[in-house]
Amino acid sequence: MKPLPRREFLKAGTLALGGLAAGRLAGAEKKGAVSGAPHPNITAREMLRGLIYTREEVDAWLAGKAFPFAKYSSEYGWLLRPGLVPEGVDKSLCVYTFGPLDERITINYRDRPVRINTYGNSYTQCHQVSDGETWQEALAAHLQEPLRNFGVGGWSMYQAYLRMLNEEKRAPAEFIIFNIYEDDHFRNLDSWRNIRARKHVRFIEPTLPHVVVNAEEGRFEERPNRCPTPESFYHLTDLDWVERQFRDDFALKIMLAHANAPSANPEHSYADFSKLATTHGIVTRVDTGAALSATAEALHCRAAHFSSQKIVEKIEAFARQTNKRVLYVLSGPARNIARWVTEGVRRDQPFVDFMRTRRLPHVDLLEAHVQDFASYKGELKDYLAQHFIGHYNPRGNFFCAQAIKPRLIEMLEPKPIPYRGERAL
Repeated sequence: MKPLPRREFLKAGTLALGGLAAGRLAGAEKKGAVSGAPHPNITAREMLRGLIYTREEVDAWLAGKAFPFAKYSSEYGWLLRPGLVPEGVDKSLCVYTFGPLDERITINYRDRPVRINTYGNSYTQCHQVSDGETWQEALAAHLQEPLRNFGVGGWSMYQAYLRMLNEEKRAPAEFIIFNIYEDDHFRNLDSWRNIRARKHVRFIEPTLPHVVVNAEEGRFEERPNRCPTPESFYHLTDLDWVERQFRDDFALKIMLAHANAPSANPEHSYADFSKLATTHGIVTRVDTGAALSATAEALHCRAAHFSSQKIVEKIEAFARQTNKRVLYVLSGPARNIARWVTEGVRRDQPFVDFMRTRRLPHVDLLEAHVQDFASYKGELKDYLAQHFIGHYNPRGNFFCAQAIKPRLIEMLEPKPIPYRGERAL
């Protein structure tokens, strides 16, 4: 393993830091510059103490009386609930309706046979638009055939892969569209998302099926949900149980490294994490807060993108075994497009390179937006506002459908009715 040049490593790591890590790094530098005093390290137990739930919160969620975004799932962690939510375009209510398979309902051509199933995250589910405004429905209206929507907001690639295995037994389709959001790579590694993303008024974070990886060793291990029954979910109210289960969790170590970057106690903060990074193939000197955060980010990215590469290999193996064809869609939020346009940086570049090297059929929505923006006369912020309100608005979903359409039509055999030429007359 060849160590990275220190200056190059710190620069790359700082550029790659997400909002949370970058904020902590900036805070560490600012605080250290002002006081120069050491700060006590945060322990795993201290961080976990702030994450546990109350029994009242768990009671309310399982009873469907609180945190209305999702419902408990023993296998996946959560599935979605129907609802009317004021988060749509022009502050409108979004209508979310789900069918007997917990799929988002099909509207266009729902009486016709389905040969396209879609899997993934909130950019598959199409959060923040109503049932008929999704990119699946835009494609269905044009192709004159239905698409099933098995997307679930907040899911990892691994959760979507597990659902694909199950749904292709219950409601099989010959063609699959698998959407991969920028954070899905990191979500693969989350055994309890609450470690990285705290609960809020609409959603409580369950434990999850996840993977444990080491890119240096080529290790990829699948792990089930730690709370596989509603009763076991109450363990998340018990600090001692939570500490036993998660004190050695990979994501927790990453978050602790960022949180402890302000510490001036290198013998406590730096040495252990340096050893962890080395076992994962990242060799660099870790002796400052900046180096600690940069190393944590580099380690997180390497493990996350490796996990997604292995999951794609499993998807491809499944497709070969079941005689299916898969089209991948790479999606991301407006801030990722803005960063790529203004800085030339995209966090998922290693995964994009993997997809290209393997020559796997995919649609890169970030690239599609950058190409589209090149012919736009206005400001970047105005361009993005036309497509995003957090997630895609209806216009953004239509853009997504149009970006997917050429590769999808190329894949489909027989061709959809509008593309059969005179044979359809």
